[in-house]
Amino acid sequence: MDPLIYTVMSGASRAQESLQIRANNMANAQTDGFRADMQVVQSMAVPGFGYDARHQTLLASSAVSTRTGALVKTGRELDAAIEGDGYFTVQSGDEEAYTRSGHFQVDDQGQLMLDGKAVLGEGGPIVLPEFSSLSIGKDGTISVTTDGESQAEIVDKLKLVKPEPGDVVKNSAGLMESVDGVALPASEDVQVKGGHLEGSNVSPIEEMVGTMSLQRDFEMMMRLYKSADEMADAGNRLMRG
Repeated sequence: MDPLIYTVMSGASRAQESLQIRANNMANAQTDGFRADMQVVQSMAVPGFGYDARHQTLLASSAVSTRTGALVKTGRELDAAIEGDGYFTVQSGDEEAYTRSGHFQVDDQGQLMLDGKAVLGEGGPIVLPEFSSLSIGKDGTISVTTDGESQAEIVDKLKLVKPEPGDVVKNSAGLMESVDGVALPASEDVQVKGGHLEGSNVSPIEEMVGTMSLQRDFEMMMRLYKSADEMADAGNRLMRG
């Protein structure tokens, strides 16, 4: 019965971990720029002599969905969304991090910020002069009109990157970062839409259906575990007889 118990407990553990991923996705269904975590499962042999017939499931929760969320017009001049593939760049500690969220703010020093992190241009953190109006161009250029001036002036350009899906991984803060820790190069192919925000790409219906399926899987595993325990107990009684 030992191989069956390995299968049952491994499957139950996978279902529980997958439920946590689904729950986190559901909790971020209204988070701007959030990209849903995906379940990637692979078989892993149990190490040790005599365990050749025993395998466990290994769940990697770092894969993310690259599906684009819906773009919502806000009309706010500091909001921006990426059309298609790509990411904005922010400073996270000593490293760069990448995000689809574009709900920018300006702090007291004129620095462009996103959730407390400095937004990076192609030359470093973006610092804006005092302005009466601002616009973000399709290529990420930031133009401002200062008091007393009628013509807008370009002051910086957002650093936009377009990595391959396997080149980035989501960190514990929900931001994407380079797999090898090396800053990604800026890309001219990323397109930006000012005055818009991208919503979460989580589908609540898909997450709910997936959650229900996982709950059924877990219940089935528990029934199999009970059956395996009963068969092991019956075998022990026969051995004692």
